[in-house]
Amino acid sequence: MTAESTLASAAGQQRAPEGALSVPAPTGLAPRRRPSAGRAARRARRTSPALLWLADVGAVLPAVLPVPAPHRYPLVFALLVLGVLGLNRRASLYETCVVPGVLDELPAVCGRIGVGWAVVVALSPLRSLPVTVLVVAVAAHCGAACAGRAAVHGHRRRALRRRPAPALVVGPADTARRVAAALLRQPDCGVRPVGLVDGDPEVSGDADDEPGLPVLSTAPDARRALIQNGVETVLVVGPATRVEQAALLRELAGHGCVLWELEADPAPYGPGGRRERAGHLAGFSRRLLVPGGGRRRGGLGKRVLDVVLSGSLLLPAAPVLLVCALTLRVMDGPGVVFRQERIGKDGRPFTMLKFRTHRPASAHEAATRWSVANDQDMSRFCQFLRRTSLDELLQLWNVFRGDMSLVGPRPERPYFVAKFSQAHPGYPARHRMRTGITGLAQIHGLRGDTSIEDRCRYDNAYIDNWSLWQDVCILLRTAAQFVRPTGS
Repeated sequence: MTAESTLASAAGQQRAPEGALSVPAPTGLAPRRRPSAGRAARRARRTSPALLWLADVGAVLPAVLPVPAPHRYPLVFALLVLGVLGLNRRASLYETCVVPGVLDELPAVCGRIGVGWAVVVALSPLRSLPVTVLVVAVAAHCGAACAGRAAVHGHRRRALRRRPAPALVVGPADTARRVAAALLRQPDCGVRPVGLVDGDPEVSGDADDEPGLPVLSTAPDARRALIQNGVETVLVVGPATRVEQAALLRELAGHGCVLWELEADPAPYGPGGRRERAGHLAGFSRRLLVPGGGRRRGGLGKRVLDVVLSGSLLLPAAPVLLVCALTLRVMDGPGVVFRQERIGKDGRPFTMLKFRTHRPASAHEAATRWSVANDQDMSRFCQFLRRTSLDELLQLWNVFRGDMSLVGPRPERPYFVAKFSQAHPGYPARHRMRTGITGLAQIHGLRGDTSIEDRCRYDNAYIDNWSLWQDVCILLRTAAQFVRPTGS
């Protein structure tokens, strides 16, 4: 199994040493430059899953041959193809960041073809066919699919061997050197290290024991190496890297490449633990990292749930919103709707809507004052709005627009995001997913003046174990706890 493409970008805060950082390409390899927007688009097309889709569509043709002519219903086989494609996509069989072997994905491919045939046969006239005919048809379908996908993977694998993807190795210098040396000894793995990234300024500069591989410790260094070598892959090694160099990894991910975590040393708690893996690279177990909330499986289902529920709730909520707005206008004057910048998915700011229950003395106070839940200057009606969370109802519009989700980590102001990110290493990871009106932390009572560390832990646990059913459960528990003693 080889890596096709990966994430790259740089971060750090120290001073950048002078001097060129480019690494000469090995003999026989042309130097690669960071592609322009047009070249990047062309490369994206070359690494698109189109060939895999085509192989799976074409694989149904040999399956049609054993079926007698009277039973070759075009609509039935079209539905079979669509079903198999959907199942394969759900199983991430069209990801282009890895190049698996045919045996690696054979169980997944054949299993989904078998499920597709079972459903189609049960619901169509094909159920009248003899079992032997169906078995031959399914076997032909599986064989053609595996052969087609093997041809596509083989082409991509040969291309990578001729032109390995340049990579940065991020982690403690000693571990990064060891991993880089192992990768250089295995040129067929499809990855060629061009630099080591370590946040310790004591080890920055050229590494004498690894000629040609500079050790970088600053964001400018890493960016320069990224551009000069056309880096598309970042390999993260070392047990403390994800915590100590979280800012670096977020910036690397922001450059649109793929980020892998390599396990340089076997886990001490059994055979590989229970973490998800994506095979190995030159013998190092690896898994795909998606910092900042990269696309997650089931994201479409979550968005559909958000649009359907928020749209359907906005209509019955309209009279309540109108009554709250009119009451606020009469009691507290103009300026009923409060707009405030919050940080959402991938660290992008958006404008969050709420009913105004407090009038800060200045914009600075609005951006930096933590909580006004028990402010005695608020009217009783405003305190009621906050206690019942009715002031948050306008965020249904944020959900409908796509700024937020119904379920997710609560969004925070830029000032506090920066502050909490420094104090709690896992806090930035909350932005891997859209922020939400409610979440796992909120249904466990973590609202208002409660522990940020606890909230962060619950938010990341929610993202790591996300499922559509979990969202439904959180929404039901939120509805049961709708009247709360405090607001957020």
